Amino acid sequence: MSDTIALVVFDWAGTTTDYGSQAPVQVFDQVFRAHGLRFDRADINAPMGMEKRAHIRAMLSTEKGSRLWRQAQGRDWAEGDVDGLYDAFEATLRQVVASFSHPIPGVAETVAELRRMGLRIGSTTGYTSEIMALVAPVAAREGYAPDCIITPDQTEGLGRPTPFMLYACMQRLRVWPATRVVKVGDTVSDIREGKGAGAWVIGVLTGSNLVGLAQAEAEALPPERLEALKAEARAAYLAAGADAVIDSIRDLPAAIRAIDARMATSSAR
Repeated sequence: MSDTIALVVFDWAGTTTDYGSQAPVQVFDQVFRAHGLRFDRADINAPMGMEKRAHIRAMLSTEKGSRLWRQAQGRDWAEGDVDGLYDAFEATLRQVVASFSHPIPGVAETVAELRRMGLRIGSTTGYTSEIMALVAPVAAREGYAPDCIITPDQTEGLGRPTPFMLYACMQRLRVWPATRVVKVGDTVSDIREGKGAGAWVIGVLTGSNLVGLAQAEAEALPPERLEALKAEARAAYLAAGADAVIDSIRDLPAAIRAIDARMATSSAR
């Protein structure tokens, strides 16, 4: 077995499609507002990448979330409230998610280059299989179709930051060990998923949840402000254990070649 990368596992929204993860951000905001809770974008983004029920639970578990719920509902939240919010989230997301499923610029070309390098392409996501059945065909028509897509409902609800979706992708595509896998994502949960699996991990900045801007917002922002937001995101990736951070998905093939070179040097010692 050669000591080279064989599999790249991407996150979905914010990494390969839906620049800035706008679909989940907007739907979470709508659902919470309908229940009298007003979170800002940073609050919503903080747990992004997790399975969506866990995401809701994480937000309500914060001091701010608990306070907002008590103010709006007159009592502490309970697990049944998480279920109700989750059901509302999924129902609303189903109505709009396909329109947010276009690949981020450069994704189709980058994936084509990775395939020419002999790599398999996988994806793990916080979306359910039902949601992916709506969004994957849209991305495929525009040139992005992974060999394998794993959702939390395929791993008994064990989504990120656990490594089990990544392991399921490795199993389905018959790639091992995890040192031959690169996980690419746009959230801290993605980084933790990859590190927990023992894979190489790369954070991407352009279009990412951590930068937190829609494409039009990013393009309208003064360059120095955009670079400052990217610097903050870069620091968060590295603090979570990322092996590398790239500005754009277009930089990924070069980053993978650099990892292959590191592995070759290590094995030659």
